[in-house]
Amino acid sequence: MEIIEQAFASFIAAAGFAIIFNVPRQVLFQCGFVGMAGWVIYTVLSLQAVDTVVATLAASVVVAVISQIFAKWFRTPIIIFNVAGIIPLVPGGAAYDAMRHFVENNYEMAIPLAARVVMLSGAIALGLVFSEIINQMIRNATWKKYHNKYDRKGLERS
Repeated sequence: MEIIEQAFASFIAAAGFAIIFNVPRQVLFQCGFVGMAGWVIYTVLSLQAVDTVVATLAASVVVAVISQIFAKWFRTPIIIFNVAGIIPLVPGGAAYDAMRHFVENNYEMAIPLAARVVMLSGAIALGLVFSEIINQMIRNATWKKYHNKYDRKGLERS
């Protein structure tokens, strides 16, 4: 039951941030869905005792893949879905705690928290980039396969 509540909350958070970012109304539901899907993947992996950095990386890859699909399907820029989708994954609470410990001169707690925030943020960025690289590789392989087919038959390319 807790996963359902978290999924609903992450949907609302992603859709809410999409509203703040002036996303077109017709894709608000999809933005919420992307954020919810990423958070559910993160939660399920975390419950399976997977490290949070790895869970964040996997969730951000899922967010990016779904964003690419929705961008093609709804003919909308991919950034609309990516930004709304990663919002639930952003380690804002940990960043706040790290900064609070720095301000209180409690460096023994601040440095590990700050390192964790950097790793989580890097995992989000790496997941988005990794998904785009895979998408480009698939696109290039499909393009070459399509054009090689016409080269073998002796047809001209336009």
